[in-house]
Amino acid sequence: MKERVPWLPAQDDLEATVTFLRQWLREPRSIAAIAPSGRELARRMAAAAGDARTVVELGAGTGAITRALLANGVAPEKLLVVERNRDLHDWLEKGFPGVEIAHADAFDLEQVVADSRGLRPGAVDAVVSGLGLLSYPREEQRRLLGAVFAVLARRGRFVQFTYAPVFPVSRDLLAELGLTSRRVAFSLRNLPPASIYVVTRRPRARR
Repeated sequence: MKERVPWLPAQDDLEATVTFLRQWLREPRSIAAIAPSGRELARRMAAAAGDARTVVELGAGTGAITRALLANGVAPEKLLVVERNRDLHDWLEKGFPGVEIAHADAFDLEQVVADSRGLRPGAVDAVVSGLGLLSYPREEQRRLLGAVFAVLARRGRFVQFTYAPVFPVSRDLLAELGLTSRRVAFSLRNLPPASIYVVTRRPRARR
């Protein structure tokens, strides 16, 4: 009998989907997707994080991307998952016993990271997000990106998927914040299909 790997799901995909949809029906505005992230999207999100070894995940849902990050080589003690929904938080704690799961708001990310066991602000390699940036008004987008880049290292990256045809943050807001985005992958098999973007700081101008 094979030893169970802690970050593989103890429940099958159907149970995870039912749990996710139950929470979506309760709080549709707080959950971006209408179904958990598919395995292909999860793998592509983890790949977009590159060789990051200290990672924060925002809005993990039932953990599809969490599993992919761990399978991609992120150590459980170097992964911090932030989930605002209490029931989804509890689900994640049961499914990923070696990972720190914070019941918190992404807008408070700098404090959440400062209070975490294994990460510190300014030294995170990647923040991977399943949040619905498309539904955020401009000022909330500004606040979230400010919180994300407050915890990222200078060359850190923010990985975000979206169902929109373009990145949901306007170019002028990105420019104002000194950031740039690029699409790195497209997951046709996801429901709905999704694009993956990586956001980084703009290179400093040479004197």
